[in-house]
Amino acid sequence: MTALDNNASFRLDSASPPVLHVEGDWTLRNYRALSRQIAQARPALGEQTVLEFSALSAFDTVGAKLLVDLLGVPAALRQTQADSTLAPAWRALLAVVAEAKAIAMPKPAPPRQAWITDMLERVGAATLSLRACALGLLGFMGLCLQTLLSSFWRPSRWRVTAVVAQIEQTGLDAVPIVSLLTFMVGAVVAFLGATVLANFGASIYTVDLVAFSFLREFAVLLTAILMAGRTASSFTAQIGSMKANEEIDAIRALGLDPIKLLVLPRLIALLVAMPALTFIAMLSGLFGGAMVCALSLDISPTMFLSLLQQDVGIRHFILGMVKAPLFAFVVAVIGCNEGFKVSGSAQSVGQHTTSSVVQSIFVVILLDALAALFFMEMGW
Repeated sequence: MTALDNNASFRLDSASPPVLHVEGDWTLRNYRALSRQIAQARPALGEQTVLEFSALSAFDTVGAKLLVDLLGVPAALRQTQADSTLAPAWRALLAVVAEAKAIAMPKPAPPRQAWITDMLERVGAATLSLRACALGLLGFMGLCLQTLLSSFWRPSRWRVTAVVAQIEQTGLDAVPIVSLLTFMVGAVVAFLGATVLANFGASIYTVDLVAFSFLREFAVLLTAILMAGRTASSFTAQIGSMKANEEIDAIRALGLDPIKLLVLPRLIALLVAMPALTFIAMLSGLFGGAMVCALSLDISPTMFLSLLQQDVGIRHFILGMVKAPLFAFVVAVIGCNEGFKVSGSAQSVGQHTTSSVVQSIFVVILLDALAALFFMEMGW
C-alpha cells in the first residue's frame, strides 16, 4: 500500500483477479506527492486487473491526469464505461483528460516503404484524382450544353446586357494584349525562318512559313492560351468569390439557376469573342511577319500579299477559325467549373484559380495537337 498526505492512496491486492484500490482525495493539493509515488511505485497492471473507486472521496482534473498516468490511456478510457465503479461525473472528467492525453501522445512513425511502392501509390492517387476531375468536367460540360440549348428557344430569358458586358471584358479589353503578343511572335517566327531558310537560298518561303503557322496554329493557340490565363482565371475568381460569400446559395434561394445567371453569359461572350480575337491575332501575326520581311528580306508588302494569295489557300484560314469556338467553350467551362468548386476561404479561391489556368492551357494544347493530327490525316 502507498499512503499519501490527506488520505490519498492507491494499493494493489494480490487477489485473483488483482484489484487496484484508489482511495482518498485525488486533487491538486496532493499532486506533488501522488506524482512522485506514481513515478516510483507504479504497479504493473494487466488486462484482468479490476479497479475499485468506492473509497475515492475527491476527484478533480489534476486527479484525472494522475490517474491516467497511473493506469495508462487505454486502461483509463476503459474506466469511463458504464460498468466502472467511478462516479458518473468523474467518469466524464476522466474521459476528457484521457482523450486529450491520447491526442497529445506522439504518433508512431509510419513504416518506411520502398521507393517503388511510394511511387506507385502516388501514381495511383494522381490517376484517381485525374479521373474524378475529368468526370466532373464532362458532367459540367453536359449541364452547360443542356442549359444553353434549353435557353436558346426562349429569347425572353436571354441576358443580353450581361452577355454584352462580358464580351467587352473578355473580347474588347483583350485586343491590345492579343494583337501585341501575336505581332511580336509573328516577327520572331519570320526572323528565325529567314535566318534558317537563307542557308538554302529559300528566303522567299518565309512568307509561307509565317502564313501557314499563324493561319493554322499560332493565332488560335496563342489567343486560347491568353484567354486561359486572363479570362478563365477571372471567371474562377469571380464565381469563387461569390461561392465563398454564399451569394450563389442566395441565388438558389431566390429560385434562380446559377448556370443560367452566371455561366451562360460568360460562355456565350467567349464564344463570340474568341473567333474575333483569333482573326485579329492572324492579322497581327501576318503584319509582324510582313514587317520583318520588308526590313530584312527586301520583300515589299505588295509582294508579301501577292505570295500570300498565291501560295496559301483559304482552307488554312478556315481550319484555324474552326478551332476558336471549341477552345472558347473549353476555357469558359473550365473557368466556371473551378469557380463552383471553391470552398469558403481565400486560399481555396487562389488554388482553384491556379487550377483553372493550368487545366485550360493543358486541354487547349491537347485539343490543338489532336486537331493537327486529324487535319493531317484528312489531308487538309
